[in-house]
Amino acid sequence: MPDALLDPHLARFERHIAACNNIASPAHLLRFRIGDQQVGWVGTDLARALAFHPRDFHFDHQGVALAGRLRAPGARSQALAEVAKSLAGRGHLTLRGELFDIRTVPEGPVLAQLDRGAMPAFGAISQGVHVNGFLRRPDGLHLWVGFRSRHKSVAPGQLDNVVAGGIPAGLSAAETLVKEAAEEASIPPEVAARAQPAGRVSYVMAVPEGLRRDVLHCYDLELPEGLVPRPNDNEVERFELWPAQRLLAEVRDRDQVKFNVNLVLIDFFLRHGLLDAAAPGAEALRAGLDQVA
Repeated sequence: MPDALLDPHLARFERHIAACNNIASPAHLLRFRIGDQQVGWVGTDLARALAFHPRDFHFDHQGVALAGRLRAPGARSQALAEVAKSLAGRGHLTLRGELFDIRTVPEGPVLAQLDRGAMPAFGAISQGVHVNGFLRRPDGLHLWVGFRSRHKSVAPGQLDNVVAGGIPAGLSAAETLVKEAAEEASIPPEVAARAQPAGRVSYVMAVPEGLRRDVLHCYDLELPEGLVPRPNDNEVERFELWPAQRLLAEVRDRDQVKFNVNLVLIDFFLRHGLLDAAAPGAEALRAGLDQVA
């Protein structure tokens, strides 16, 4: 998206979208299939490692696929778990101890399950939930901001949504939202359940482990004035309530917000009129927020 086509104000936000979509094409990668359906992409180094597992992974002119004998999701998941453990031992990835569902498209059927830490190595779609916790006050919208733990492996100490988390295997976005709200921010289930789905953002990002193809389901949650989120695990150090305009300036001018949270907030700013959706280039900015088919 050339900056010349953007309102200069909006151009300051586009850089975050570009940072999360830092790969022009995955054509240099091998397609990864389960059955006849492509579910991801693998790099040459990983492909060489998979070649040492000929019983479970087959190569052809279309790329690499799980062996055809692995027809049930359970059998596929077991084979993937074994190879993921081997790959982790060789330094290709770091296991997280949490299973994610593998699907061809975000809303498709579950074909297998794989450790969360291995999803980028196989270029498989990962899904998460992000909640914009906000209040309406006489002087405008305010949003709760989480300060990530400085011990986090990803974006330590940076700013985050009030609730955010990956969708583990077997759970829906709504179920994950309620779980994460309690675990991360001590938000009661009956309050979290009021969150309104607001669409999604997604991106395709080359990382050292492989390819992040992340779909983030966005929710807006209007919190009551007296409810103060409190950390309930080691994910977040504290929460602060910021005027929306302060947070907008933070996204526009600095790089202290977690990389993908910038996209969630840009979406929120566009939907709530804090960014002019009618400005030149705003439509292209909006389109850039959803890159996973």
